[in-house]
Amino acid sequence: MKEFLEYIVKNLVDKPDEVFISEIVGEKTVVYELRVARSDIGNVIGRRGRIVRSIQTLLSAASAKNRSKRPLLEVLKQEKENLRDKDAN
Repeated sequence: MKEFLEYIVKNLVDKPDEVFISEIVGEKTVVYELRVARSDIGNVIGRRGRIVRSIQTLLSAASAKNRSKRPLLEVLKQEKENLRDKDAN
């Protein structure tokens, strides 16, 4: 599922190398924390949240088909322009 989300988001943004997804598995849910470049946040959220809601719908449909845990998508604010430097340490 994480690869599916990564594929979708990387095709929406201008800087696909700055897409980072972390997966937090709970008892009944899986939380996907999504970080993208500051300039790409609007591309992922869309007007009035339409794109991010559509991504959430796709994740829900895919998890229902696979009978897996309920997915939740969180788009997190990136603190630095380049997260890759932070992850390398």
